[in-house]
Amino acid sequence: MSKKLIKVAIAYDFDGTLAPGNMQEHSFIPSLGINASAFWTEAKKRAEDNDMDEILAYMQLMIQEAANKDLPIRKKDFESYGKSIIFFEGVETYFDRINEYAKEKGIALEHYIISSGLREFVSGTKIAKHFTNIFASGFKYDVNGVAVWPALAINYTNKTQYLFRINKGIKNAYDNTLINKYVPDDERPIPFNQMIYIGDGETDVPAMKMIKYEGGSAIAVYNQKLRGKKGKRSPKKICEDLIRQNRADFIAPADYSEGSDLDKTIKLILDKIFINTELKRMSKLDKANIST
Repeated sequence: MSKKLIKVAIAYDFDGTLAPGNMQEHSFIPSLGINASAFWTEAKKRAEDNDMDEILAYMQLMIQEAANKDLPIRKKDFESYGKSIIFFEGVETYFDRINEYAKEKGIALEHYIISSGLREFVSGTKIAKHFTNIFASGFKYDVNGVAVWPALAINYTNKTQYLFRINKGIKNAYDNTLINKYVPDDERPIPFNQMIYIGDGETDVPAMKMIKYEGGSAIAVYNQKLRGKKGKRSPKKICEDLIRQNRADFIAPADYSEGSDLDKTIKLILDKIFINTELKRMSKLDKANIST
């Protein structure tokens, strides 16, 4: 009888983790003919002036600015913006490679997005097919497919609930019954200690800390091409601080190429999960043999 596959999940932030910058800056904001910095400054001001969630503020601003410029804001239009997103080195071939590596270890690997960015943009990317689920902010659409209202806003604090959804096998964002229902740990599809979270900074801290606390692994990645500026830490420095503050387990440049530091780290974590699972299995067999 073949052994049961070990289910492992890797959850990724998107902006600054799989792709540089914010996804809206790759083509959507340029299409508005405005400066990216001006867009985010206005979104932040709108949030402050109205005691408003910043994610809701930028989503509302997207709809309004697009309407002002007569840009179509249908779901398929947002998905088309995702096609222009450029990824970090190695990302486009990474998923097939890491899946094959996991398979050799008897691991069934699942990939998830947990992002404050837009699920429509992610759905339009070249890598969308690799994700079991895309948990990201998104819009509600009218009968003509036009965006009319924010349907889901994921900010840095509520990212943690989506780790629970993965843990309990919940494939949507609306079911709050099962997520609050008690489910014994051994009945949950993917234990937390078989989960990896990969993010790029302080907005990922709650998710990283929760994964670490529950026995999983947290990796902080950084864009090694960016340097610090006066009064602003570099991405590398931010990640180093996350290690120093015990908020992440590992840091690495956001390079997903074969043999990169990040690639090696992920593979070693998969090795660890495999070994721990095998040791647990052997322990159960030994106890069963002794009892008989």
